[in-house]
Amino acid sequence: MVSLVRAGAYTRALRSKYLPSLRTYASTSSPPKLKDKSLLKSEAYINGKWVSAKSGETFAVNDPATGTKITDVAELSVEETESAIKAAHEALPTMRKMTGRERSNLLRAWHKLIQENAEDLATLITWENGKPLADAKGEVAYANSFFEWFAEEAPRLNGQTIPASGPGRRIYTLREPVGVCGLITPWNFPAAMITRKIAPAIAAGCTVVAKSPGETPLTASALAVLAERAGLPPGAINVVTSLKNTPAVGSALCESPTVRKISFTGSTNVGKLLMRQSADTLKKLSFELGGNAPLIVFDDANLDTAVAGALASKFRSSGQTCVCANRIYVQRGIYDAFVEQLAAGVAKFNVGNGFADGVTHGPLIHARALEKVDAHVQDAIKKGGKVLIGGERRTDLGDHFYAPTVVRDMTADMQLACEETFGPVAGVFPFDTEDEVVKLANAAEVGLAGYFFSEDVTRCWRVAERLEVGMVGVNTGMISDAALPFGGVKESGFGREGSGLGIDEYMTWKAVTVGGV
Repeated sequence: MVSLVRAGAYTRALRSKYLPSLRTYASTSSPPKLKDKSLLKSEAYINGKWVSAKSGETFAVNDPATGTKITDVAELSVEETESAIKAAHEALPTMRKMTGRERSNLLRAWHKLIQENAEDLATLITWENGKPLADAKGEVAYANSFFEWFAEEAPRLNGQTIPASGPGRRIYTLREPVGVCGLITPWNFPAAMITRKIAPAIAAGCTVVAKSPGETPLTASALAVLAERAGLPPGAINVVTSLKNTPAVGSALCESPTVRKISFTGSTNVGKLLMRQSADTLKKLSFELGGNAPLIVFDDANLDTAVAGALASKFRSSGQTCVCANRIYVQRGIYDAFVEQLAAGVAKFNVGNGFADGVTHGPLIHARALEKVDAHVQDAIKKGGKVLIGGERRTDLGDHFYAPTVVRDMTADMQLACEETFGPVAGVFPFDTEDEVVKLANAAEVGLAGYFFSEDVTRCWRVAERLEVGMVGVNTGMISDAALPFGGVKESGFGREGSGLGIDEYMTWKAVTVGGV
C-alpha cells in the first residue's frame, strides 16, 4: 500500500481518510496480443522497404511495467540514415508535383487506416510506453486528429497577390515545400509526437526522415506500415530506428546539406546541440523543448474546477508530459482546502500495469526517470516539504513504479521549483499576491505552458498576458488540440505545431515579380 509521511495532525488525518480507498493493480501475466501481427516490426523503413541494420546490430525494446523484452529492433547507423536521406530526396519531386488535394487524399487514407487499427496501435503504445490502455487509446485519437486537420489544410496553401509600388509590374507569392525534413521525436507520446510533425510535412509536399525514439520505436514503425498501405510513395516516409547510435543519427540529419528542415521535440540541452549542428547548413528549425509549467490557483477560483484541472494537468501520463503542471501555486486563502482536496483526488488513482482493468497510472519509462522523481521528493522533504500522499517507490509493482505524490509547503529553494520533474509529483507552493505569483511563475528559463484558475474576468485577461509562456490554460488543465498552435518561448524553443500555423513550418515563400504589364 502507499505509505504517508507523518507531518502532524493534519497529515495523520489525511492518512486515515485516504488510505482505505487506495488500490493496487498487479502486473498482467501474459503479453498482449495484436489483431494484426504485421504491425509489430523489428526493422526500419527506408525507401518503401523494411530493412535491418547492415551491421546486424539490434537493441531491445522492453515493457517498462514488467521489464520483459518485447522484441529486438534494428540498430541503424549513419550509413543507413544517409540512405534514408537519399531516398527522401529522390521522392521529393513526386511529392512536390502532387496537387494539394492528392496529398490530402493520402492523409485521409492514412487517417482511415489508423482508425481501423486504433486498438492495435493503443496496445503497442501501452506495451512499450507503459501508459494505461485508456490513455493510449486517447493518444491514438489525438495523433490521428493531425492527419484529419492537415488533410484539410493541404488543398488551401494559398499565396498572395500584392500591388506593386510602381506601374507596369505585378507581384504574387507562392508557398512551396521546404524539402527533405528530419524529424526527431520523444518517447512519451509515441504516436502523437510523430504524427504532429509528419502530417504537416506531407500536406506541404515535403518528404520525411523520422528518427523514432529508442525507448518506443514500435508505434512509429506501425504507423509506417499503415502509411505504406495508404499509398504514400517509396521514400516519402522513412523511419530510422536506433538507440545506441541516436546521437550519431541526429548529427547526420542536422549536418546533411540535403535535409532542409529539422523538427525536434525533447530536452532544451539536446535542442541546443542540434541547433549548433544545424548551423553550418542554415536549416529551418522548429524546436519544442523543456517545460516547467506553473499552475496558479487564485482565491477567487472555483475550487472543484481548480483541483480537477490540476489533477488532469499534473498527473496525465504519470506526469511524463512537457506541458504538465510542474509548480502549483495556490493563494493562501484556499491553500489548505486545495491541498486536502488534491490529495483526496490522488487517493482515487489506481497504479499498476497499463493493461490491467481500472488502472489509471502506469510505470515511469525507465530507472533514470524514477531516480529523478524520487530525488525531487527527498529534496523537498529535506527542506521542509510535507508529503501528504505517496512519496515512495512502488517496488511491489515493479522496478519503474512511483506512487502519485502530493507535497505541500514547497519553497523556491527546492529542486522541483527550478527543474522539470517529469513524474507524478505535485509540489504545492503558497503565495499571497498576484504580482508575487506572476514573478514566481516567470522565474524560469523555459516557457512552454502555464495554467491558472480564477473567476475574475479582468484577472483572466491580465494574467494570461503576463505569463511568459507560449500556451496558457485558463480554468482548464488540458490544452492539447490539433487546432492549437503548440509551442513555447524562451528556452522552450520556437516554431508552432498544429493549427493553421503548423504547416508554415514546412514551407517557404517565393515572391514573383512580373514586369512589362
